Amino acid sequence: MIRNATTEDMKSMTLCLNKLLSEGYEEDFKATDKGLQSLKTNNIYIPEQVQVVNFYRFEGASDPADNSILYAIETTDGAKGTLVDAFGPYADGKVDKFMKDVEEISKKNTTTEKAELV
Repeated sequence: MIRNATTEDMKSMTLCLNKLLSEGYEEDFKATDKGLQSLKTNNIYIPEQVQVVNFYRFEGASDPADNSILYAIETTDGAKGTLVDAFGPYADGKVDKFMKDVEEISKKNTTTEKAELV
């Protein structure tokens, strides 16, 4: 969880990345055909090993094509880092597919947890 993040901290991608870095999100990730790859360790993570802790959208003031999204990610082995992608028509299809898979797994886990509580 991102702590003590103010609206001011999150106004630009640079400020947001700096805040996340100060919170220990030091890995840089990229989506590949095999999964989410850490650029620091080269470890590959499948959707079941990834949790999106938070995400931030940034919109270009003068250019609608200048939209991006920043994901704060934690993995099952304790890696914490970020993944940046374009938002909208310029988005990377690999990132989009991977994030949809992570979201589906999260929904299934939430449903299972609720069922177990009943």
